[in-house]
Amino acid sequence: MKKEKVNAAQSGTFLLGGDLPINRMGFGAMRITGAGIWGPPTNKTEALRVLRCLPELGVNFVDTADSYGPDVSEELIAEALYPYPKGMVIATKGGFMRPGPNKWKPNGKPEYLLEALKGSLKRLKVDRIDLYQLHRIDPEVPMEDSLGVLKDAQQQGLIKYFGLSEVSVEQLDKAAQIIDIASVQNMYNLIERRWEDVLTWCEEHQAGFIPWYPLSAGSIDSQEIIGSIGAKHGASGYQVALAWLLQHSPVMLPIPGTSTTNHLEENVAAVQVELDEEDLSKLNEIYHMQK
Repeated sequence: MKKEKVNAAQSGTFLLGGDLPINRMGFGAMRITGAGIWGPPTNKTEALRVLRCLPELGVNFVDTADSYGPDVSEELIAEALYPYPKGMVIATKGGFMRPGPNKWKPNGKPEYLLEALKGSLKRLKVDRIDLYQLHRIDPEVPMEDSLGVLKDAQQQGLIKYFGLSEVSVEQLDKAAQIIDIASVQNMYNLIERRWEDVLTWCEEHQAGFIPWYPLSAGSIDSQEIIGSIGAKHGASGYQVALAWLLQHSPVMLPIPGTSTTNHLEENVAAVQVELDEEDLSKLNEIYHMQK
């Protein structure tokens, strides 16, 4: 792995919505909250330091949600970065209620989503959310109702671009008839690829694909293979997994999260790992081993 100064710009640029440039290696702000994604972080000083390091490392795409904390992640982002550096894109999500630590309950009722959006705008200290994502489609609420209120908010200028999370191609096709979709955020990594068809949909529609839980090592055998590839490049297994995501698709927007600056720098340094065809072949073998 090369040793030049690390910068997320080396990951390449993606035009969100066709005109909003972001560096493809982003940051997921879930882990800067407390245990169970609940309450304040154990070390608030370090959490703020992590956020303030993002511009220095060229990270200009931050993904958060009102449910992280709840509210805590958005409040910390504003405390650390507002007024936001030029080109910094803050994406957030709404549609999850938090009854307690590690507990999540979808709520797609229009009135709830509108209040959630207004809360995010206030906490992030912005007049418009660059990318607002529906955290989950609520099975108890017609999709048309949930998306309709957010489309209205978009037309009012409160949302620039809209995205969905944890959705199927069928749901995407239905949603796309109601509102333009700029991104999809589904669980995806080297081992877990059940949403490959959704990734293909994103490629065909020039929508960003934001993989959550982007780091997964799988079995002991797969860890050994990843480790050997990492040793070849002077990289960690996590860096190999992130590099694979970046090379797997031009619409892939990894958002690894962390609560420490050292780990943040390690994650961003994955942009310097250039996997060759032999590496990619071995990594694809791991996926088939898990099936």
